Amino acid sequence: MVTICLAGNPNAGKSTIFNALTGARQHVGNWPGKTVEKKEGRLWLDGQEIAIVDLPGAYSLSAFSAEETITRDFLLEAQPDAVVAVVDAANLERNLYLVLQLLEMRVPLIIALNMSDVAENRHIHIDRERLAEWLGGLPVIAVIGSREIGLDALKEAMVQVTRRRVITAPVYADLGPAVEREIAALHGLIEADAGLKDYPARWLAIKLLEDEGDLGARISPPLAAAAAADARRRIADETGEDADTLIADARYRFLGRVVGQVVTRAGAGGPTFSDRLDRVLAHRRWGVLVFLALMWIIFQFTANVSAPLLDWVDGIIAGPVTRWAAALLDAVGLGGSWVESLVVDGIIAGVGGVLVFVPVLFSLYVALAVLEDSGYMARAALVMDRFMQRLGLHGKSFLPMLVGFGCNVPGIYATRTLENPDDRKITAFLTTFMSCGARLPVYVIFGSAFFGAASGGLVFGLYALGVGVAVLTSLLLTRVVFRSKTAAPFVIELPPYRLPNPKTVGLYVWSNTSRFIHNAGTVILAASVVIWLLLAVPVGTGQFAGVAPGDSLFGATSRIIAPVLSPAGFGQWEAASSLMAGFVAKEVVISSMSQIYTGAAEEDEPEQPSTLGEDLAGIVTGLGEAVVLTGQEIVNIVPRTLNIIPGLNVPEANFLGRADDASSDTALESALRQAFTPLAAVAFNVFILLYVPCMATVAAMRQEFGARWMLAQVAYTLVVAWLAAVLVYQGGLLLGLG
Repeated sequence: MVTICLAGNPNAGKSTIFNALTGARQHVGNWPGKTVEKKEGRLWLDGQEIAIVDLPGAYSLSAFSAEETITRDFLLEAQPDAVVAVVDAANLERNLYLVLQLLEMRVPLIIALNMSDVAENRHIHIDRERLAEWLGGLPVIAVIGSREIGLDALKEAMVQVTRRRVITAPVYADLGPAVEREIAALHGLIEADAGLKDYPARWLAIKLLEDEGDLGARISPPLAAAAAADARRRIADETGEDADTLIADARYRFLGRVVGQVVTRAGAGGPTFSDRLDRVLAHRRWGVLVFLALMWIIFQFTANVSAPLLDWVDGIIAGPVTRWAAALLDAVGLGGSWVESLVVDGIIAGVGGVLVFVPVLFSLYVALAVLEDSGYMARAALVMDRFMQRLGLHGKSFLPMLVGFGCNVPGIYATRTLENPDDRKITAFLTTFMSCGARLPVYVIFGSAFFGAASGGLVFGLYALGVGVAVLTSLLLTRVVFRSKTAAPFVIELPPYRLPNPKTVGLYVWSNTSRFIHNAGTVILAASVVIWLLLAVPVGTGQFAGVAPGDSLFGATSRIIAPVLSPAGFGQWEAASSLMAGFVAKEVVISSMSQIYTGAAEEDEPEQPSTLGEDLAGIVTGLGEAVVLTGQEIVNIVPRTLNIIPGLNVPEANFLGRADDASSDTALESALRQAFTPLAAVAFNVFILLYVPCMATVAAMRQEFGARWMLAQVAYTLVVAWLAAVLVYQGGLLLGLG
């Protein structure tokens, strides 16, 4: 199979082109032995299947970060048939630095001059034919990845290059007499060594002079590495500069001449559209308010706008799906048996109770994808930099924490973008306090049960509390555990603002939502069956699968832990059991609650018989109402936001002309109101927010930072969660809120 890699700087639009080329024919994993995400896709061109590999964003092939090391090593070891270098046309000189290093590696290369529309809007004209000449005759293709313009020409270039494996004539920057003399000596030494025949000789000589220790350590015998050390000393003695500094300066001088010959600029080059937007969105004061406002809107979407569709899905699972399963089992003679209990009370109640929240997570992932693809996510990190610096952290620490709002696991892995190991440890520690998407269903079900339309405020408050606890924890760590650490200056590239690409957003949402559904079909299914089994096994007397939940093995085990939670207001075994199950995955909290609480509730309410036609008609009618109510909730974001202001009472839209009532409650919501007080419900959600993260997050913490740091994080989160929940509950009682 032909393999083509996409390489480029961060924010050059590489992933957009990858998505446009591969569509849904892609999968995500980790690089072997690494925790940096790896994306691969498939593309059929000229009658052959091509594997497209999206390499991590890198500014160079120097091993300063995990991303750069992975890119360099993959090109050396996998030897792809071609590399597409995605270049930001509006920032040509900086992006060509990586291209120059790829040329030194002697790989078949194609230049994809991306974001050509942005360059044109800035009155930047690039002579592609002259640029191709300067780069040794490389194919230079103008593309606009976000609008899929130029992709046909890019595909044709990929076919031509892979068919002939074209390697252009050598194009090298003159690195100066002192450096070139040592390169020539090392070049001969490398070519004479049979053990180094797989390395491009000039490229390896330069890398050895740049003193990339990990690469030098791999060379056996270490003759060339030892010679390079002597060469570096001679260069320093002759020029007074380190070899790597001289090499970088010479490359940029060469690229400066290239850009001077191929780029023309018209007009005065005044502020761009992005510059004007940044005066507000990235302002040191107003930017924070804009960020908070955006977060408020996102939480309104996830908690309220998605609620009608949530109710519709819940109605299908708790109603027709459950009835159909029971009827099918009854038809084959298994009605009333333990098999029916396993299917209905275990699998459907457990997995179905989690799948109900797909609309909620869909809304969250759409919001995160839009923020990322529009270019705002980098601004959010910039806006929060001053705040992060006061906490003793690097400004880039905010990005893994933002990723943690989607899932804590990639948030922990994203700390690899931080150079300082102490910053990495602290940021990973704090990331677990960011409310991941798996916690959100718990907030939503409790918010809907106890606070109705005001549930968005509860969700916002919980997310804010997580950030607040992270702040206090950061102050503790930086002033006690890591007192000698100094914060490094914050440098980040701000991509231009652009309209989010629907295809990119769709693929992001599909990837994350399908991963959640996959978990529901694997991890949560297994957890639901285990929980059902523990609920089915009696303690003492009783019949298997016919025992009351409180008299089961699960209930007996949970009763041992429940007294510890009594000061927080939820000392029942049911709550304790859900928290224990939540260690597997936070989605399982809802799964276990659905099995424990609704099983008892359904016994009191006999199911009304209905025909298949009535069920199908009800599903269609319910979908129509859910769509209308979703539109209503979008409209009501404005009055609900304004009504926060004291004295304002803006009326809310009511498209269907009916008031909210308990009839739209899910079975779980009704059961929760019987088991919790509103104050205890808030305390329970605070505990969910702060206590030990899921098993996958704990495993990622151990993999990245070792068992000691992982155990410290687990112990700390348990203590903080218990103290915060007790403080909320007992404080509320003192204030008369019980």
